[in-house]
Amino acid sequence: MHGEYKVQGGKLVVVDFDTADSRLSNVQVSGDFFLEPAEALEDIGGALEGLPITVKVEDITAAIRQNLRPGAEMIGFSPEAVAIAVRRALGISGTWRDYEWQIIEAPPQRPAMHLALDEVLAREVAAGRRGPCLRFWEWERPAIIIGGFQSLRNEVDLEAANQFGVETVRRITGGGAMFVEPGSAVTYSLYAPAELVRDMSFADSYAFLDDWVLKALNELGIDAFYKPLNDISSSKGKIGGAAQKRFSSGAVLHHVTMSYDMDAQKMVQVLRIGREKLSDKGTASAVKRVDPLRSQTGLPREEIIRRMKETFVSLNGGTPGGISEEEYAAAEKLAAEKFSTEEWLRHIP
Repeated sequence: MHGEYKVQGGKLVVVDFDTADSRLSNVQVSGDFFLEPAEALEDIGGALEGLPITVKVEDITAAIRQNLRPGAEMIGFSPEAVAIAVRRALGISGTWRDYEWQIIEAPPQRPAMHLALDEVLAREVAAGRRGPCLRFWEWERPAIIIGGFQSLRNEVDLEAANQFGVETVRRITGGGAMFVEPGSAVTYSLYAPAELVRDMSFADSYAFLDDWVLKALNELGIDAFYKPLNDISSSKGKIGGAAQKRFSSGAVLHHVTMSYDMDAQKMVQVLRIGREKLSDKGTASAVKRVDPLRSQTGLPREEIIRRMKETFVSLNGGTPGGISEEEYAAAEKLAAEKFSTEEWLRHIP
């Protein structure tokens, strides 16, 4: 059995072992990590030796921590990273290339339909009726999308939003409010089997699922980096943010919005962005908080998206795909019955 796991921002962990009587045997742990003292590698391998092949991540992690000699330091990797590599060797945890990805292109949609499509497509992936996919959004109209747990009145100036013709909707994921207009943002969703991130915490999975887009932005000349918990940033400021939901039926939805050409003055008029929210951002005003992709690349939005798709496919594979008539119909129904309703929007007033 052979398994590998690359720690986001860290090192590669490799495990090789045999199985005998449904247990791990002849375990070898290797990689480009650092470990002090070197003899602690025997502690890690010894902790894995004899574990059942049905072992859970938390049990592997606990065994390693318990077996490590006092003062040992794992640098660039962790017990959790070793556990993920073990589970991958056992075929329990998948990698990007284990799946046949589709890259979905679709015409502009109204805000409620985008949110409904997110839920419908995630559930279709969970049910096995479609493979995992990457969907880029096109906006039909200006919108404010508030997080699933935010207070409407605390986040949105509804009078100003109505004045500017900006529609307000609430999504199913957490996180903060975002303001978008057609052509002003790059928004995408990943719909993946839960197995892809099953052994990761929410915090670790954000970094893992955003890694490909950081590589894409780096290739565009942007020094983009991940800023915990859910921001994509650069030396010139924040670029965007991610939000995520794991469905009990077996899928994970991970979506990201990045600024391309933001009307910052309008944004601060329709969103109630307070000093407290900005207090840890190191900026003097909300207008300075967002640093659009356009100013950093000089490229058309369509070119940025095209290059992002190319990077995703080169790293993870993927073929062109679309949304079926049945999926559109299900999303229309969900948009009408849930995401377009005042009850859903105002369930946290």
